[in-house]
Amino acid sequence: MNLKLTTHVRYLIVLMLFIASTFSYGDRVVLSIAAVDVTRDLHLDALRLGYLLSGFSWAYVCAQLPAGGLLDRFGSKRVYGIAIVCWSICAFLAGLSGYLPAAIAFYALFAVRFLSGLAQAPVFPGNGRIVAAWFPASERGRASAIFNSSQYFSLVLFSPIMGWIVHTLGWKNCFWFAGLIGLGLAFVWFRVIYGVKVHPRISQAEIEYIESGGGLASLDASARPASSGLSWSAIKWLLGNRMLVGIYLGQYCITTLTWFFLTWFPIYLNQARHISIVKVGFLATLPALCGFAGGILGGVVSDRLLRAGHSLTFARKLPIVFGMALATTMIGCNFVNTSLAVMILMSISFFGKGIGALGWTVISDTSPKGFIGVNGGLFNLIGNLSGVTTPIVIGLIVKYTGSFRGALVFVAATALMAIVAYLPIVGEIKRVEIGTAPVRGVNA
Repeated sequence: MNLKLTTHVRYLIVLMLFIASTFSYGDRVVLSIAAVDVTRDLHLDALRLGYLLSGFSWAYVCAQLPAGGLLDRFGSKRVYGIAIVCWSICAFLAGLSGYLPAAIAFYALFAVRFLSGLAQAPVFPGNGRIVAAWFPASERGRASAIFNSSQYFSLVLFSPIMGWIVHTLGWKNCFWFAGLIGLGLAFVWFRVIYGVKVHPRISQAEIEYIESGGGLASLDASARPASSGLSWSAIKWLLGNRMLVGIYLGQYCITTLTWFFLTWFPIYLNQARHISIVKVGFLATLPALCGFAGGILGGVVSDRLLRAGHSLTFARKLPIVFGMALATTMIGCNFVNTSLAVMILMSISFFGKGIGALGWTVISDTSPKGFIGVNGGLFNLIGNLSGVTTPIVIGLIVKYTGSFRGALVFVAATALMAIVAYLPIVGEIKRVEIGTAPVRGVNA
């Protein structure tokens, strides 16, 4: 169907998703940048620091399914916007926890980061849901790659800023800065985000273009019954689908790399490579820039393959497999001595990780209609279990070996496991129809 578009509001929407996700990841990365000073002030060893770094993810994981249900029940704009306000308040409280005695401050900071994880649970299921509504299938790869690349851009943007704030003003001010900009983001969010058919600036031609290409433009057109947002029968059915299980497992492996870069990577540069925290803030931007470029490239290549006539399966899997193979190059850091060589290898690895981070695109392609929020929540729950395991496992390795060598082997091995998940397990990538299965309590 050839339509002359008079508006391109969907581009504004994906820009807003990118900005919101960048701020979300910025809030997550604050603690890793401040970790050296926090470790000193709170008298932490590597294992206790690992637990503190994982505090966010414990709640983030547990809240994924309820968040997906809330998104399907109340719509993306309202739930996501309230989440931004809540995580900004948590950032202010995290800074205040630094004034408590060290023994109490550890538990207070853990609790606040836990609450922040609860607050941020709707972010990526909400992103996936909004992209499924606003973009035709031929543009979802790029759209999902744009918001997913926020994890790299947040390091580019916030690492030098937070490193400077820690060095000059102290780690508490990092959290206050994050809280302040978060509240500003919430104001912008409510003015920009709308459902497809109710956006005040969209043309009928753009709506028709989105719908004709497979976009779910009516996704938030009306409230859904309370029972349809979160059905345990639906979750059981999703977990029984081999393709989806392979996607979930692949996301766990891919997200392990994300959490390494978000938590232990700055600490690795400081402790293993003896780089000052101020320099770490700036040097961490190089791999992040490469990850950002790879993230955009992966989505663009995937969509071009699709438009060139390749199957959806081939178009999505090729960048994922190639990217994860490239990500294993980080293990070469165990065999080089210079900081330059380390940064080059880490940059190549992060570039590959970016290319392969198409999980949210695949979820937009495969989620059953009416359960996109729930499936996105389940996908993100399993993927972000790595946010719990990765900081703790690396903390254990560093504590008991006194080295990061084993930690890099662990992270590289998960990249290989992502390839295994997507090749023999996932099989053909296609949208599943949950209503066709005999599942009690599940409506199509």
